[in-house]
Amino acid sequence: MSTVTTTPAPTRTYVPAPTSALQNSLTMLRRNLRHARRYPAMTISLVSMPIAMLVLFNYVFGGTMSAGMGDQGSGEYIDYLVPGILLMAVGSGVLPTTVGVCTDMTEGIVARFRTMPINGSSILTGRAVGAVIQTMITIVFVTGVAFLIGFRSGAEPVEWIAAAGLLALMSTALTWLAVALGQLVKAPEAASSVALPFSFLLPFLSSVFVPLDSMPGWLRHFAEWQPYTAFTETLRGLLTGTEIGKFGPLAVGWGIAIALLGFVWARSLFKRDAKR
Repeated sequence: MSTVTTTPAPTRTYVPAPTSALQNSLTMLRRNLRHARRYPAMTISLVSMPIAMLVLFNYVFGGTMSAGMGDQGSGEYIDYLVPGILLMAVGSGVLPTTVGVCTDMTEGIVARFRTMPINGSSILTGRAVGAVIQTMITIVFVTGVAFLIGFRSGAEPVEWIAAAGLLALMSTALTWLAVALGQLVKAPEAASSVALPFSFLLPFLSSVFVPLDSMPGWLRHFAEWQPYTAFTETLRGLLTGTEIGKFGPLAVGWGIAIALLGFVWARSLFKRDAKR
């Protein structure tokens, strides 16, 4: 009597197929927005800092600033001040983004994401888009407070749209730079120090608070060509009708250059860490 030997079927391991980069990015975006909702302290800080600067400089220093500028009072100074404060609201988003990226990289969550069948760049894209959304919401709050305390604008709807686009461009540029900086440093404490010049120092070395003509020569030349002045003067022209001149093309050029630099740098650092 012959026996029939059967060969067991090979065991197949199911490996989920990688999903699209867009779908992965949306998933990471939802993660970051939920994280911001559950831990609102950083978001509150993001909103409160530019509002505090707006109130401080308008009510405490406004009269002195207006006198030095030849204005009639602090009521006109606020129209000069608000565009620059809106840019500071954009810059304030650099700090939480840098710290958040550094925390993700050092606490191992990114290493865990790398083991999953997802598009690697979506981790950075989701973080960047979430930061831009938070920054634009901050700008809405700051603008509302500015109108409540006396800011007035004669801008047409088209000019408001252009202003929103300009703010979104700078937010995108600084966000990608922050994503790169967050991967460069190795501790969240160091991340906050690295982000400080972009969120706090550069605005004070620009035309955010005082005109370029009031600065000493050596500082005026630096302030005239740095990004914050270009964006501030362009935004000021759109919202209050002052002359934009060379600052419009300069702002767009700075925005595109910083965005490309930050994006390429962030992707390069992310790929380098993946090979380690």
